[in-house]
Amino acid sequence: MNSEWMDMAAGRGGLAAGVIAAGVVVVAVLIGAFWLGSRVRRRESPPPTPEEQPKLPEGGPVREVREHREPDEVPRSDTRLTPHDLPNSGNSPTRTGSGERPRWNEGSSGSFGSGGPGGS
Repeated sequence: MNSEWMDMAAGRGGLAAGVIAAGVVVVAVLIGAFWLGSRVRRRESPPPTPEEQPKLPEGGPVREVREHREPDEVPRSDTRLTPHDLPNSGNSPTRTGSGERPRWNEGSSGSFGSGGPGGS
């Protein structure tokens, strides 16, 4: 019975040695990656100084322009249209209307099937 315990202990000792060897390999790979990363970082140019940072334009920050555009008509065709068959999308701004974007109305449903009473 004593020899059975020795065989079991020897088997587990090999497993422990394998786990320790794998741990050493992982640590070595991590150290190598850190060393290689520091070498690459040393070769890079330094970060810009505050004087080299971009400056705002004279007129201040650029703002977004919102405007309504007139819709383009899609040409009717019996064959499938490809993108180069379509006209340019550069249309002119809408000449009618107040220029305000349409907003959600408080009493309207918001979408089809929402269960609301609908709205104008």
